[in-house]
Amino acid sequence: MERSWFGWRKAKKGGGSKEEDQSQTKVVVDGSGIRELVEDREAFGMFADTKFTQLDADGDGRLSVRELEPAVADIGAALGLPAQGSSPNADHIYSEAMSELTHGHGNQEGVSRAEFQEVLSDILLGMAAGLKKDPIVILRIDGEDLRDFVSSPRYEPAAAAIFSQVGSEDATLRECLLAAVQQLRVDHGMPPATDPWIADNIVEPALKQLPADQLEQPASQDVFFEQLKKLLGDVAERLQEQPVIVAHTENTFDGSGVRRLLSNKFELDKLLDSVWRDVPKEHEKKASKEQLRVALDKMADAASLPPHGAVNQVDAVVNEALKKANTDDGKEVDEAEFKKLLTEVLGAVMLQLNGEPIFFSTSTVVHEPLSSSSALLSSPGEAAPPSQ
Repeated sequence: MERSWFGWRKAKKGGGSKEEDQSQTKVVVDGSGIRELVEDREAFGMFADTKFTQLDADGDGRLSVRELEPAVADIGAALGLPAQGSSPNADHIYSEAMSELTHGHGNQEGVSRAEFQEVLSDILLGMAAGLKKDPIVILRIDGEDLRDFVSSPRYEPAAAAIFSQVGSEDATLRECLLAAVQQLRVDHGMPPATDPWIADNIVEPALKQLPADQLEQPASQDVFFEQLKKLLGDVAERLQEQPVIVAHTENTFDGSGVRRLLSNKFELDKLLDSVWRDVPKEHEKKASKEQLRVALDKMADAASLPPHGAVNQVDAVVNEALKKANTDDGKEVDEAEFKKLLTEVLGAVMLQLNGEPIFFSTSTVVHEPLSSSSALLSSPGEAAPPSQ
């Protein structure tokens, strides 16, 4: 196995097993390369100095808030993260990095070169921590896995399960096939068919190769099986001609992170103190129970929960726990009661997730080539990441 500056892990080419050959199309952005970069003081100093010069548009030796804004996107791209908007996990890391840049360092005088290097180190280590916890898998989908799926014993049971969901007397073959490819995932070798580029350049051209008269007729299960196999075969050929890069993340929220936090009294009390200090206080040092939602979101990372709005199913669990705490009754509580309620809400979330874990995954087409990474960070002779 090789490891690049960016924390990508790849199998060496040639002479490997099928599993090793398949891993050549998978790249894991896990933050290890970012940590290696920051720990190499000479290389990191060169990187920070070069980046500062690039961002200092007016050449005054200090970076204004406006000049800092592109920094996070540029750094993320250079370190192998998908572009902003491509992945919820990556977006959260970008957001945290921007918050670090613009709070405490975005003063009127701007950020000096030395200050920039210091805050950049903190940002990159924060990115590395986030990626270590929730790695982003970059997949190069080239049709091979999809062909393997169609020819494997997995195909017919999967096709039957899909047809039972999408097939009906009123549904045309076209509608059933489109619904089917949208249900197939990257582990079947299929990129997200809902992506406009995939739909226009891969799926629709493949559909046009099927009998037009059949596409607009209701589909029996046998016809669906046969035409879906043909469709996927054509899709696999098009993917071989035009491989697609996909950023994939997956997580199972089972409450174990909440349990670890609640069982560590020292860390829990420290976090509760920090959260309480940031809560807006009403009169007599009391806070509205409505602030529990905001406080809980600030504890999410320590509890291995996604930020509010990232995973709807987890939001529903949290909302139900907050509802039981009567957070919308408008009452004010003191510090001890606020912390008690917050702990109880976390406990309720833990129990619900432990009983019914939530699996969440995202697959997003990366439309920007990954090979555009900063040349400064590349090691001599380093292989470029898979790209179109």
